[in-house]
Amino acid sequence: MNKILERKIETFQSIDLQGYGNDFLLTWEKSDQHIEATLLLTEIFSMMHQQGISFKAFDAGLAVSVFRDNSTRTRFSYASAANALGLTVSDLDEKKSQIAHGETVRETANMISFLADAIGIRDDMYLGEGNRYMREVSHALDLGFSEGTLHQRPALINLQCDIDHPTQSMADMAKLRDYFGGVENLKGKKIAMTWAYSPSYGKPLSVPQGIIGLMTRAGMDVTLAHPEGYDLIPDVIDLASRQGKENGGGFRVVKSMEEAFADADVVYPKSWAPYYVMQRRTELLKSNDNEGLHTLEKECLINNKLHQNWECNDEKMALTKDGKALYMHCLPADISDVSCPHGEVSKEVFNRYRRHTYHEAGYKPFVIAAMIFLARLQDPQAMLKRISRQNNTRVMY
Repeated sequence: MNKILERKIETFQSIDLQGYGNDFLLTWEKSDQHIEATLLLTEIFSMMHQQGISFKAFDAGLAVSVFRDNSTRTRFSYASAANALGLTVSDLDEKKSQIAHGETVRETANMISFLADAIGIRDDMYLGEGNRYMREVSHALDLGFSEGTLHQRPALINLQCDIDHPTQSMADMAKLRDYFGGVENLKGKKIAMTWAYSPSYGKPLSVPQGIIGLMTRAGMDVTLAHPEGYDLIPDVIDLASRQGKENGGGFRVVKSMEEAFADADVVYPKSWAPYYVMQRRTELLKSNDNEGLHTLEKECLINNKLHQNWECNDEKMALTKDGKALYMHCLPADISDVSCPHGEVSKEVFNRYRRHTYHEAGYKPFVIAAMIFLARLQDPQAMLKRISRQNNTRVMY
């Protein structure tokens, strides 16, 4: 173990972790100390893994995953994180469970949790429902533990909901921390979180909301840009505006990609569906109105095509600070002339920053591991000290 890693572990010991809680549902519900602890532990776990040092904290236990939407990065990041901590992943397929026969959320939450240490949930399809569902599961776990049904209370991790995508935004923050040499260096840096054209219509709001909800806390100058009508949830806009003022950065909304890119240090062009569309879509999904969904999709795709010029390309990148802003994306990006004829980003820009976007994604398993570690263990600082002293090595090739 090198001296840099040892110093980071020492710094982690000094953070006040009181009140961290069992769950990680929204970044803005966590204190500055808890965000700092999660980011630092992410970095520590990443360094330990790179140096071939095990950070296994559990001898046994389940990490249950509940994915109600498709996923590649988050699904495999959750599995990797659980495995590295010593947990076995068990995926809950709702169609093959008693949920399909009407089993209640309270009952399911308890039945899957007898020997579980973590539950990761992705539920981003229904606006107004995903985060509410996670809180219903959380309440059922509290009740099950207080009544003695559960010997331990699993940690609940939000793997993306309708409001926030905390594992993604924290991975993005970890990348920015590394790129600029520390979170303290993010103050005053301009990040452009912009809508970008996509040939699909139903992409969640949670990534842009996660970015404006977290980066305003770091004192960044956050500019949100989107065409008329592509609004986000009003409450999150209000939150970002308030946090921008409180933390010495800023937050504004503009209607031009060019204006947002101007003199930006970081750009994050990403498609999402308008808030009002997601509201309509939720009602149609609930009522299984396939014809209505088809009609809505046609309307939205026609409207999207009016904004095909919202593409991140070399011309727009030239507007950024010294023409060298960091391009970020949660992936997969819609790449023009690669994955689609017209998309969010030109192939030239994406290929130039591809390594950075992969590095950005590579923080996610360590973010998730840090969230589970901090939420589940009674004394995470003592456990990290114990693990570091053991200095157990992984098999390296």
